Amino acid sequence: MLGLSGYEIIEKIYDGVRTVVYRGIRNRDQQPIIVKIIKEEHPTLEQIANIRQEFILTQNLDCTGIVKTYSLETYQNSFALILEDFGGQSFYEFMAANRLSLIEFLKVAIALSETLIYLHQVPIIHKDIKPSNIIINPQTRQVKLTDFSIASRLELKNQTISNPNLLEGTLAYMSPEQTGRMNRAIDYRADFYSLGATFYEMLTNQLPFTTTDPMELVYCHIAKQPVPPKEIAEITQAVSDIVMKLLAKNAEDRYQSAAGLKFDLETCLQQLQTTGK
Repeated sequence: MLGLSGYEIIEKIYDGVRTVVYRGIRNRDQQPIIVKIIKEEHPTLEQIANIRQEFILTQNLDCTGIVKTYSLETYQNSFALILEDFGGQSFYEFMAANRLSLIEFLKVAIALSETLIYLHQVPIIHKDIKPSNIIINPQTRQVKLTDFSIASRLELKNQTISNPNLLEGTLAYMSPEQTGRMNRAIDYRADFYSLGATFYEMLTNQLPFTTTDPMELVYCHIAKQPVPPKEIAEITQAVSDIVMKLLAKNAEDRYQSAAGLKFDLETCLQQLQTTGK
């Protein structure tokens, strides 16, 4: 297993296309940690730059809804990113074994909207919000956002037209403007679309668009309306409307702030808890 000086590695918890993630202990203080490394033995300069950029971008973030970054260690031909371990698992794994009630969903959604309020004020765009980048502690239900490998300081950024397999982000959750086919800049509202796709999956146990063909998926994000989640799962019209607003094709038709989103979610939760509907 991974041999990293100063750390005891316990188990591998994620083996992806580009990165591998381990759970371990920091020897000097027995602090539980997560270690993220580049999978390739000889990573490209771009891959090395990305993991350094992730460290630089996140090392000073101070938000309970974001996985803390502890340090960047030299490892073989690259670096190892040392992160907080709060006893969580990816929401993708959590959803496979658990089904949230509507009240539980709203609490998770409110927590994530609070994190986006902080993040967009920094200001940073995450650009890859999805269940596998949301970590949840199964016991406490605390949720945190992780994986800032393609995040960037908030600035108007034009996505150039390119092969859909080479786009930044995860195609199933990607905003229309991130696909490079909209001829418009990417801003913080791209995160709202990805959050909408994530909420949709949390509520219905399926993605807004289920095709696996990359070009068809790009077309769906740009031009096709998903089936409202209310027609798939037993949820209220109000919650379904919130998700559909997040999934609006044009950024101007989505929520314009995470605070506005949080307000609507809190209103739904308050009404559900006091009136049962």
